[in-house]
Amino acid sequence: METYPKPARDLVARMTAEAAQRPEDAIAFQGAPGAYSHLATTQAFPLGLALPCFTFEDAFEAVETGRAELAMIPIENSQAGRVADIHFLLPESSLHIVGEHFLRVRHCLLGLKGVSLDAVREAISHPQALGQTRHWCRDHNIRQVGYADTAGAAALVAERGDPQVAAIASKLAARLFDLDVLAEGIEDVSHNTTRFVVLSRKPLHPDPRDGPLMTSFLFEVRNVPAALYKALGGFATNGVNMTKLESYQKEGSFTATMFFADIDGSPDDANVALAMEELRFHTKSVRILGTYPQARVRRHPEAMPE
Repeated sequence: METYPKPARDLVARMTAEAAQRPEDAIAFQGAPGAYSHLATTQAFPLGLALPCFTFEDAFEAVETGRAELAMIPIENSQAGRVADIHFLLPESSLHIVGEHFLRVRHCLLGLKGVSLDAVREAISHPQALGQTRHWCRDHNIRQVGYADTAGAAALVAERGDPQVAAIASKLAARLFDLDVLAEGIEDVSHNTTRFVVLSRKPLHPDPRDGPLMTSFLFEVRNVPAALYKALGGFATNGVNMTKLESYQKEGSFTATMFFADIDGSPDDANVALAMEELRFHTKSVRILGTYPQARVRRHPEAMPE
């Protein structure tokens, strides 16, 4: 909080105080007010109280200690790939995934009130947002400057008051820091989407009759030949659709590999139960992170039963 510009610090203090009065309605997110995680939170929980947290660890802790009921955490982006920190934080946490949300990221150029686009010479933002708008900024002769996060950049523009300096951030950040949207949708690709997961202290037990379900889990393979092939064989033979599989080294080791996976369905489904049983037989450990409703149906239409 202390590193944010003053407009953001003031807003963080107010939002934190409001969430403290109603922690049962609070949803923690990482970043300054106006961050894309904040936008995802307001979309998914319009009646909730967004609680800004400086780090991902702070957002996890807010839920674990009861200062917030839920956390909205980005896990992957269609352009930038996975959010690496989350894959290391989830195994260490006691929290459960109870939902997901997809946010179409639309970058905006935010400037001071009354300033024209032609007056802008510099755009500040998070390096990832700068990379996603590189061609647009080059075409408009705007120099890019890195900053810690997108919403913090918007607050800095408001604080500086320099008409030649703008920020690349969300429309929500423009509203919160009283800036004009000089240009909207300036990202270089049209598919820029971030997937978020919703975390809770308690697991969810959804009814499959309410719609398609997703199950996320972690597993560690044994350090033997064909370990991964054997571990995943049960999903193929039991017709379980695996939509995500990512690996990362455990505790900096090059011999112990953890995998994060998403599958269609629930462990209560007969075919999923058989696949998970075979997975456990061929692995050192398996931890189910959560079963929750799919925000987007993953299975390809050609694979759907008639």
